[in-house]
Order: sequence, then structure tokens, then C-alpha cells
Amino acid sequence: MQTNRLAQEKSPYLLQHAHNPVDWYPWGEEAFAKARAEDKPIFLSIGYSTCHWCHVMERESFESAETAEVLNRHFVPVKVDREERPDVDRIYMMFVQATTGSGGWPMSVWLTPDLRPFFGGTYFPPDARYGRPGFKQMLEYIAQVWQADRAKINTSSADVLQQLTQHAAIAATPTSRIDDSVAESLFFHLRRSYDSTLGGFGGAPKFPRPVSLAFLFRFFALTANGEAREMALHTLREMAKGGMYDQMGGGFHRYSVDERWFVPHFEKMLYDQGQLVSALIEAYQITADEQYAAIARDVIEYVLRDMRDPGGAFYSAEDADSVIDPADPHEKGEGAFYIWSDAELRALLGEAADAFAYRYGVEADGNVRNDPQNEFTGRNILFQAHTIEETAERFGLTPEATSALLDDARAKLMEARKSRVRPHLDDKILTSWNGLMISALALAGRALNEPRYRDAAVAAAEFILANMWDASSGRLLRRYRAGEAAIDGFLDDYAGFASALVDLYEATFDLRYIEAAGKMADVMRARFEDREGGGFFSSAEGDASLILAHEGGLRRRRALRQLARRQRPAAPRRHHRQRSLPALRPARPRCLCLTPQLPTRRRAPHGLRPHDLPRQAAPDRLHRTRRRPPPRRRRPPLSPRRHPACRAR
Repeated sequence: MQTNRLAQEKSPYLLQHAHNPVDWYPWGEEAFAKARAEDKPIFLSIGYSTCHWCHVMERESFESAETAEVLNRHFVPVKVDREERPDVDRIYMMFVQATTGSGGWPMSVWLTPDLRPFFGGTYFPPDARYGRPGFKQMLEYIAQVWQADRAKINTSSADVLQQLTQHAAIAATPTSRIDDSVAESLFFHLRRSYDSTLGGFGGAPKFPRPVSLAFLFRFFALTANGEAREMALHTLREMAKGGMYDQMGGGFHRYSVDERWFVPHFEKMLYDQGQLVSALIEAYQITADEQYAAIARDVIEYVLRDMRDPGGAFYSAEDADSVIDPADPHEKGEGAFYIWSDAELRALLGEAADAFAYRYGVEADGNVRNDPQNEFTGRNILFQAHTIEETAERFGLTPEATSALLDDARAKLMEARKSRVRPHLDDKILTSWNGLMISALALAGRALNEPRYRDAAVAAAEFILANMWDASSGRLLRRYRAGEAAIDGFLDDYAGFASALVDLYEATFDLRYIEAAGKMADVMRARFEDREGGGFFSSAEGDASLILAHEGGLRRRRALRQLARRQRPAAPRRHHRQRSLPALRPARPRCLCLTPQLPTRRRAPHGLRPHDLPRQAAPDRLHRTRRRPPPRRRRPPLSPRRHPACRAR
């Protein structure tokens, strides 16, 4: 079996590509030196191991010997795991978002040998389709332009880098300050996008957005605004009812493809579990409603059962794709581990099948109606179609008997699910994501009086302190896998883990944790604080491979907003089509591994202007993505007299 340089790496994502015919290099000086010596552009591919469309592009293009031959002949191919190197990902994602209007993974960027980007996008199909050029066609075209019009590429990439550098260096306004108006403005922004029927914010695809839920709870505590509290509580309830929540095994999938929280993108991320457990525990503390505590317990049990390293820390993610038939382990489908046919359920559950099907929305021919890729034909995504009380009334049982019957059915299905091939597990341990889970467990241990949760938080924290932190220097590492800790920590590693240690101190009153948190905060300020402009940088100085030196965090986000505002064309507000880079100009790919959208309607920085590639009529959807609904009209805030909750009081 052929191998490439990625076989020497620890990242599960890089190892997935170790046997491609593509001559991949990891991010580093060896690849950069080759590009300079051979005068070739770099093809940079960024993704992560549980990304569905990363797998699709690998199968279609990177495993193709024909495509690999073109890629190896004309480019230096480089792979980056975005979860290991968020600093590299942020820089080139900023370029892709600014020039195409959106971003996502897999991210594909073409660079000059000195690492300046000159063209980029996300997923490219192998052949021209959906109005998008094929990947091999794109490679050949860029190689031709590289040879024929190098001066324009150099000018274009230098101009792009200058603009990105300027925008990343925008300083905070000296007179700016945070006051109550900032919180009020954010509340009304969330209120305008809030789905009062189905919960969540905006249309499809719908993400959990736990940070927004945390803000709403704090805004409620600050202002006693009952509407803010209900927005967050309603969203948590609706998410837990839908297929985005694993009704059998616990845990939230990454996001919902539709607005109903019904059809999920099936990967499970540790950072979602940690943040949503914290939100659920806060909901329980605010309301004393046991349903929120019950969901939090289920999520925690899933994490402790399926995502915990024997040493006590937590793994990163589980894949969306899984084996459909164990007899054919190479054929995978999205969500195959989680979905059921009606016949399977009836064979396993016997007389309880009817009640179970009514409760969880099971239909004889499958319950997924919008299935462009035919992944769910004849299968059912389980969701809470009816309440326990409705199910009890339908079948003439008491609610208690119905709950017992359904619990027994769930146990049988969980046992049957053990015989299926589990989704791929990304077993690297990330400091920042573990910090989120440790905080959640510490909070849950206190609020639910569960010493087991507190003990799990202690074990995870001790693992990181022992394996990923140097107490003498205060240096914190980002990633641990297969016995190796590596990669200097970024701002989110220091901040997330220090915050977790504070939460753990409040749960245990062990002074070691608060002392370690103080040391980390000191190192964090020394390495990342922007003492002149305010805020903190995302990465520290010293890495020569980052084209935006001292790549920023808070200031970077502010810079992107100003970039978008400055480059919006004077168009009527009703138009929401985004302008793409003048270079090459393929139709913008859409993929399921989405990033939050930047503000729309802006011009891109100058780029190349070769002839357009042939275009085709694009279908309405790629896979299960949906067009964005038109923006809602801005509404003035409801007065207390008009607000239903106020009238009720």
C-alpha cells in the first residue's frame, strides 16, 4: 500500500489521507522549501476527520490516481487539520470568506510559494456539475494561469495580503466601552432572528448556538426580561425533541439541515456537548424543571460512555458517516448508525413497536421526505413526535406504564445498536474542548448533587495538568494523542482550561485548581494580550509560517465586520446575492460543514481575471442544503403592553 508523509503524523484527519496517491505534505518548512525550489504553487486543503464533505472530496478526488497525477505534477499539496492548527485555518478562512462570501470545510486554497493566497473555495466536485467546475479542470486551469500570467498572480496575491493585513490590524476605538446598550442591542438582534414556533435562530440549516443561549440566560438575570429566558428555554426543548438529538443514546448532533431540528448532520462534537450541558443545567437552575436536568444527564452519560479516554480526558468527535452493512465496511452513509427501518424495530420490540413508533414518529416506508441523496430511503430518524401523555392516551395506558414500556424499548435498541459499526472516533484530546466539558461536569456535579460528574471533571483536569501543562513555565499544549502532547496552546486553550479550573475549584474547593488557573491567566496575558489596542490575539508571535503575523482574535472579528461594511456595493437591500472573486469565479460551493456566514453583499479584494470556466445550470440544492429564506422585516421592540407575557402578569 502506498503511503505519503502524512503517515508520520498524529492527527486522525491527516492519517485518513496517508494512503492517498496525492503526495501530501504536512504544514511546515519542508513543503514550503519544495514549493520555492520547484517554483510551484501550494494547494492547501484544510478539514477535520469527522467532516462529511471532506470524506466526499477525498473519495472523489484525492483517491483518484488521475487527479493525483495532475495535483502532484503542478502543485505542492499540503494538508492541515483545522482542529490542530486553528491559526492557519483562520487566516485562510478569512481570505475565502472575504472573496467568496462564505466558507466551510473542506477548504481549498491555492498559495504562492511564499504562502500568499490567490484563489480559494470549499468543496469542488470531481467533474463539472451544479454550475461548478470540476476539481481536475480547476487544477489544470490554475496551473495554466500560473505559467502564463505569473505577474498578475503575484500582483493579485500581494494586494490581497495587504488588504487582509490592514483589516486584521484595525485597532479598537480608544473611546469604545461596553455598557448596557451593547447587551440590549444583542438581545434585539437575537429577537429578530428568533423562530418563535420551532425555536432557534434563523432558518435552515440551524445550529445549536449555545453561546446565544448562555447570553439570553444572563440577559434575563440582568434585566428580568422573561422573553429572553423563554427564547432560550424554548430552543432547548425543541432541539431535544428533534432528530438532532440522539433519542436513544443521548448527545446532540452538530446541526439540523432543516428548520425543524429533524434531519441532522450526524457528527457529534465534544464542544457542543459541553456547552449544551452547561446551558441545560442553567435552564434547570432557573426553572427547577426536571426535564432539562434529564436531558443534561443523558448527554453526560453519552460523553462518559463513548467519548472518554481511559486516562480521564475526552475525545474530540464522532463522525457523521458510518458503515451501512458490516459485510461491506467500505460503503458508508450519513447517519447509518442511528437510523432504523420499521421492520427492524418491529422485529426487536414486538408488541411495544406500535407505541414506540407513535412516540418517535416511525413510518412504514421511512419518515424522511426530503432526501435528495437517497440516504434515508425506507429508514426513520427518531424524534419525539408525541408526548408520553399523548402516547399513553392513544394506547390506553397510564403515563407511568408508558414510560416504563418505552424505557425498555430504548434499552433493547441500544443493545441492538452495539452490533452496528460505530462511526469513526476522532480520539485526539484538545485542551480547549476538554475545558468546556470539564466546566459542564463541574457545574452539573454541583447543581444535580452528582459526585460522579465532579469526579469525572477532576480526572480530565488532572490528565491535562499532568500531560499537557508545564507548571514551571506555565506553557500549555493544545493536542494529545497516542502518547504525544504537541502544538503550543492558543488563546482558546488557555482561556477555556483556566475557566474550567475555576469552575472545578468552585465544585471541590481544592486550592491547586485556582492557583493553576491564576498561573495560566498570567501566561495568557503575557502571550496574547493586545496591550495597545485592547482585547487578545488568537495566537502568539513567533511562527514565521503565518502570513498575518500575530493573527488576532477579538480585533480580527472586528476587522472582518469593517471589511464587509467597506466593501458592500450600493445595491437595494432586498438583493442578497454575494459577489465572488473576479478570478476564475466558480459558482460558490455549498457544503454541510458550514461556518457562520459573514455579512453579505460585499465586493471581494482584487484578484485575477482570466476567462470564466464553462458554467452549467445549478440545481436547487446540493445534498440537503437549503436556500436561505428571505430576511425577516425588522420589527420595533414590543412595548410591555403589547408583550403577551406582560399582559399575562
